[in-house]
Amino acid sequence: MDNDKYRNKYRIPSARAVWHDYNGGIYFITICTAKRKFYFGRIESKRMILNALGQKLNDLIMNIPIHHPYAEITAYQIMPNHVHLIVCIDETLKTNNVPDFWGVDGRDANGVDDGRDVACRVSTGKPTNPPIKNEKMQAIADHCGLLSTTIGGIKSAMTRFANDNKMEF
Repeated sequence: MDNDKYRNKYRIPSARAVWHDYNGGIYFITICTAKRKFYFGRIESKRMILNALGQKLNDLIMNIPIHHPYAEITAYQIMPNHVHLIVCIDETLKTNNVPDFWGVDGRDANGVDDGRDVACRVSTGKPTNPPIKNEKMQAIADHCGLLSTTIGGIKSAMTRFANDNKMEF
């Protein structure tokens, strides 16, 4: 990243390798909650007790292969304020006809296949006819790697779930 500022604020440079497309390989991923708040549950007697958000995160992780057949979560651990994942990405299993978290099958509201990979669709709200798109984010997503798509899908679905259920997240 050449620019050290975003909206005139300093930011940490990306740790991503610019020479790697993240469309294949095995990755160790840690996702932390904002301000490290305990959103996913609590630890009691050395055991993780998932709350509703933690259970939703668990369900999303378990269903990754349904939505992203090129991705497999081989191991994971949900903690109160973060999650660790071992993600295996196999680009040879990529397909354009797999439902995403909204159940879209690669076709727009009129049933027309727009040629974009379903995994790279960005929606900013509830499904509508036609879907509401964030054009800036869609432009970025059109160039996304499969790892980014998988992790972004989990994060997006978690945010939608919390918003739909009026939960702080």
